Amino acid sequence: MLYYAVFELLLIVPAAVLVLAPPPQPERHPRKREPGVSKSVLGWPPNLVFALQMAAIFTCCIPMAMPQTHLVAFCSDLGISAAHGAAMLSVLLGAAFFSRQLWGLISDRIGGLSTMLAGSACQAVGMAAFLLTQDEIGLFTVAALFGFGFSGLVPANILTSRELFPVEDAYWRMPTLLLCSGWGMAGGGWLAGLLYDHFGFYTPAFAAGLAVNLLNFIFISTLVLRRRIAIARG
Repeated sequence: MLYYAVFELLLIVPAAVLVLAPPPQPERHPRKREPGVSKSVLGWPPNLVFALQMAAIFTCCIPMAMPQTHLVAFCSDLGISAAHGAAMLSVLLGAAFFSRQLWGLISDRIGGLSTMLAGSACQAVGMAAFLLTQDEIGLFTVAALFGFGFSGLVPANILTSRELFPVEDAYWRMPTLLLCSGWGMAGGGWLAGLLYDHFGFYTPAFAAGLAVNLLNFIFISTLVLRRRIAIARG
């Protein structure tokens, strides 16, 4: 861990110096709230939209946590060595690390909400693939696919909040979303373990994760549909 801390310092500090820039001036910000401007978001009360966002980030993180927490144990149940399971987890996390840069490019072009929808669909495919794959080579492939799918979801959710709500709300909306994300990650790992302890194998746990992922897709689709209606109404 000490070597990792040194690596982080050597990498993150220079990167921050290169990337960070002064914040935009308040008067230039498109989401600044002004007197007389409607406070509705997508034609709905702002906190209703935000509640859907909270539900979306919570439900995306429940299935997100399951393979990350239980992949090594899942491999052991299938007769795959723990060392290979750990390598598989490294592939998953490595794919997530590098694909997050790609999701950033995508969100720059299609916006945070559409990126959330695409990421949710990819994560659902990954969860379904874990249910259908039993061999080692296939699981390495699925692990990479799942890492690609989930990596852009949380950043896209934060970006969506920034797109929908004025800048003066960021001080409490962003931490609230991240708190819901943490709850979802903790809940997903716990739920998978609970179901495994009850049934003795991981299929019910991953099936539950897929069901929650589909619920997440519904939450995001509702927001996407509402945005299209709001745009159509002008």
